Amino acid sequence: MTDHDTRRVALVDAFTTEPLAGNAAGVVPDADDLEPDQQQAIARELSVSETAFLEESDDADRRLTYYSPTQEVDLCGHATIAAHGFLHDDGALDAGTHTIETNVGVLDVEVVEDGTVWMTQDTPSVQPVDVDYERVGDALGVDPAAFQDVGADLQAAVASTGLPFLVVPVNFLEHVGNADPDDAAVEALADEHDAAGVYLFTFDALDADSTLHARAFCPGLGVSEDPVTGTASGAVGAYLRQAGAFTDFPDEVVCEQGHYLDRPGTVRVRVDGGDVRVGGRAVLALDGELRVPEYESDDILEV
Repeated sequence: MTDHDTRRVALVDAFTTEPLAGNAAGVVPDADDLEPDQQQAIARELSVSETAFLEESDDADRRLTYYSPTQEVDLCGHATIAAHGFLHDDGALDAGTHTIETNVGVLDVEVVEDGTVWMTQDTPSVQPVDVDYERVGDALGVDPAAFQDVGADLQAAVASTGLPFLVVPVNFLEHVGNADPDDAAVEALADEHDAAGVYLFTFDALDADSTLHARAFCPGLGVSEDPVTGTASGAVGAYLRQAGAFTDFPDEVVCEQGHYLDRPGTVRVRVDGGDVRVGGRAVLALDGELRVPEYESDDILEV
């Protein structure tokens, strides 16, 4: 019989206080000694947009490695929120400020007593770009006029706080909700701008307390649509600050997302100069064990 290494795994819903809402992330709290191929296989088995693997670090309190079902990802906001919310609720992590080592550097994560997790993003970068709105409309299944209307004041841009997104504003919620993206065309559009995906948003939000409503399409990462996207929300916060979108920039940008996937969630974004923080809650949806074959054996996982 083949030997297996049993590891604890969890599915944690981030940016929500209700299970089976927000954005589900896999969390592997003890990932030391797992090879990259094993981590990739676990992420593929859990089959959520990203899985966070927690390891020991010489440079921070812990190292986080992130995988989508198809590839490693340098940074993932919702999986970071999920991992720290899980550790806090599990009694393994006290409230306070902690550090994480990621592929983009060492970042701060603050855990508040009520379970809210705030993640400091990487140094923001915002590069306005000229886009062909006809092409963008065809890729996303949106009337190009809906972009041109708002694009006169807010130019599309590639924005990043650790993971770049092509940020495209649209005028009304109906165009966000009715978007019908062509995955291949969206992937090609994102690749052309060296972006992980396309972030479509409008100020025409559902909730009166929300700043904007968004959808994020990331087929190049193996995720046609990400329910609630922390890194993209941080990037759009930096984008709105640089673009001068508000006469008085709000203390907090509230991004609602996921409603059209029946997984509503809310991302809180705070921008203070070059410091961008993303915050939200997380709730445990599944807690169990996964049997991982030895690295030399086959890559099939048994639950």
